[in-house]
Amino acid sequence: MDTHAFKVTHTDAEWRAKLTPEQYQVMRNHGTERPGSCALLHETRQGTFSCAGCDTPLFGSTLKFESGTGWPSFNDPLPGSVETTTDTSYGMTRTEVHCATCGSHLGHVFPDGPPPTGLRYCINGVALNFAPAA
Repeated sequence: MDTHAFKVTHTDAEWRAKLTPEQYQVMRNHGTERPGSCALLHETRQGTFSCAGCDTPLFGSTLKFESGTGWPSFNDPLPGSVETTTDTSYGMTRTEVHCATCGSHLGHVFPDGPPPTGLRYCINGVALNFAPAA
């Protein structure tokens, strides 16, 4: 991911100024928020979840579901909004999800979700903003 040219870029100092310390830790250092700690976990209104780093729309609320994991979970991202890489940290292999526009770490995707896709995009809530539908 480090060699990828993203449409939105910032210096480390600019990212630190733009993001809260928790957002910076998750989005720029590939961290994970504490499960159950984000208000967006319980967001049920219709609307769009976007990247907290660049405002790119990432997930529609219609494919959000309660996974019981403690993080907002979605069946599928909006087309072209996310990219994935292989994450081999912590002695396991997972598929990392990051914003296709700014490269910020969002979470991971697992093949244990409900229909229609069978996928579970497990996303850190601090990496998201929510805009309710008009």
